[in-house]
Amino acid sequence: MTAIGSAATHAREEICSVGKSLFDRGLTAGSTGNISVRLDDGSLLMTPTNASLGDLDPAQLSHLDAEGRHLSGDKPTKEAFLHRCMYCEREGDGAVVHLHSTHSVAVSILRDTDPDDALPPLTAYFAMRIGRLPMVPYYAPGDADLAEAVAAQASAHHAVLLANHGPVVSGKTLRQAQYAIEELEETAKLFLLLHGRDIRPLTRDQADALRPR
Repeated sequence: MTAIGSAATHAREEICSVGKSLFDRGLTAGSTGNISVRLDDGSLLMTPTNASLGDLDPAQLSHLDAEGRHLSGDKPTKEAFLHRCMYCEREGDGAVVHLHSTHSVAVSILRDTDPDDALPPLTAYFAMRIGRLPMVPYYAPGDADLAEAVAAQASAHHAVLLANHGPVVSGKTLRQAQYAIEELEETAKLFLLLHGRDIRPLTRDQADALRPR
């Protein structure tokens, strides 16, 4: 097996493993959520449309070329454009995870959520793994304007929150993207638990010292 073939096999297995972990812990439900990995040749492995992250088959993952053309496997997720617009703006990143995780979605629905920074830095780990979290306005699923809105934020932010939809997070590796989106969801949960109470988040200086560069 070639080095590229071996890397692709590992990526397929890792996508399925991460997907099952996210599904089994209730971070995604039904056929919601999608995962992708960018291979060394620039092509993408991606979860298929209407597939449960808890029951993925490595051999059926969608394979797309660098321009987004479907090469093999099942039909890709209809939200493939979210992944591609993150990769286009973040050349050093190798994976993207998008979830409809409950607490993050709940924050995206609150009327008073700050669109420039949707969650305060409640913990050091949120500041380190997410940094600032812009919220993209609502667009209907599949709307091409959503891709443009995400791309406009992605060059400066590896994590964005889609209004009334959910988070999209990229990382240098799939594990990095997974851990970051899990930290985002846990912070959203904390934020909702504390909502309406006086809180003591990190100061701006404390958060800025930890945020990813």
